[in-house]
Amino acid sequence: MVVMDLKDRVLNGRYKVLHSLGQGGMALVFEAYDQLLERPVAIKLLRKDYSSIPGFRERFLQEARSAANLTHPNIVTVYDFGIDSDEIYIVMELAKGSDLKSTIQSDGPFSIRDGLNLGIQICAGLGYAHRAGIIHCDVKSQNIILTKDRIAKITDFGIARAMSSNPNHKSADVVWGSPQYMAPELMAGAIPSPQSDVYSIGSVLYEIFTGNPPFEGDTVDEILDHQKNTTPKLIRLSVNDFPDELDQVILKVLSKEPSMRYRSADQLGNVLAMLRNHLGIYSDTNQTSQPQSLPKLTFPPPISYEDSPVNKDYSGSVDWSLIGMELLCLLMAGGLLPFWLFVIYSIRPLLR
Repeated sequence: MVVMDLKDRVLNGRYKVLHSLGQGGMALVFEAYDQLLERPVAIKLLRKDYSSIPGFRERFLQEARSAANLTHPNIVTVYDFGIDSDEIYIVMELAKGSDLKSTIQSDGPFSIRDGLNLGIQICAGLGYAHRAGIIHCDVKSQNIILTKDRIAKITDFGIARAMSSNPNHKSADVVWGSPQYMAPELMAGAIPSPQSDVYSIGSVLYEIFTGNPPFEGDTVDEILDHQKNTTPKLIRLSVNDFPDELDQVILKVLSKEPSMRYRSADQLGNVLAMLRNHLGIYSDTNQTSQPQSLPKLTFPPPISYEDSPVNKDYSGSVDWSLIGMELLCLLMAGGLLPFWLFVIYSIRPLLR
C-alpha cells in the first residue's frame, strides 16, 4: 500500500482522505474529513494482508463495536468502522498532539510531577475500559496520544486482541503485541486480563521516568527472554532523587506473577494518586479535563511509637473518675435491694 496513492480517496463515499499522520506495523493513519457530519476525523486503515487472515475481519469488527462504546476523556473515541475495497478501516476522534513515544524521544523523560499526572490519566482511561470488560492487549507509549493540553488519550483498543484470538495460530508460534511492553504470561498463551494491561502500564511508566522501557535487546527473542526472566533495574539507580515509594510501586506492577500486581488499572491509579498526594505533588491546574474517577486520597499520618498505647506508663497515675463511677454503680445497685425484697415478700401470699 502506497500512502501517496490514498490522498483524496473517499472511503465508502463519506470519508475523504487528506494526508498521512503516520504508519505502523499493522495500519496506516490519516487525517480525513467526514463529509456527512462535516468534521475532521482520523482514519486507521489496516494493511490488506490482514484481510486474508481467516476470521480476522469478523473479530476486528466485533472488537471495534466494543471500543465504540467507550466514552472517556482519556480514550480516543471510535466513531465508525467499515470495509472499503476489501480494506478494513476505523474512524476515530482526531486527537491533536504527538504519541508518547515520540514525545519522550524529543523531550526526554518526564519529571516526577508530570509523570505521575500522566500515569494517573492512563490508569483512568484503562480502568474505565476494564470496568466495561474490555482489555486493551497492546498498551505501549506509541498507543498513547499526548495532546497539546497534556491530556493522555489511549488509542488502538481491540486490534491486538483481534489478532491474538486467531484460532489458526498457536501462541507459542505467534505473539501479537509489542515485546517491550508485553506481560510474561501472554507469551505462554495465557488469556489477556486487566493484570496483563497493568504490566504494560508499568513498562510505560518506567519509560516515562527513564526514557526507555525496562527491557530492551537486539532481537525480539532477547527482549522476550528478559520479560520472562529478568528483574527490572530500580529507577532510582539511574534517576537522581527518584522516590523509593514510586520505585517500589512500579517494581510491583512489573512482577512476573500476575497475582503480585494490582488487580486493575483503577487500583494502580488509586495508588499513584495516593502517592502523588503523599509526596506533596498535585495535578496540573491547567488540565481542565483531568479524569474525575479517581478520588483524592492521602496516606494516614504515621503512628509514633512513643504515642502507642502499649508503650505508655500507667504505673504512676490513678483514674479517680473511673473509680467514682464504679462506686456509684455499686451504691445504686445496693439501694434497689430493699425494693426488690419488698416486691418478693408482697407477692408470695398471692402465689399460695
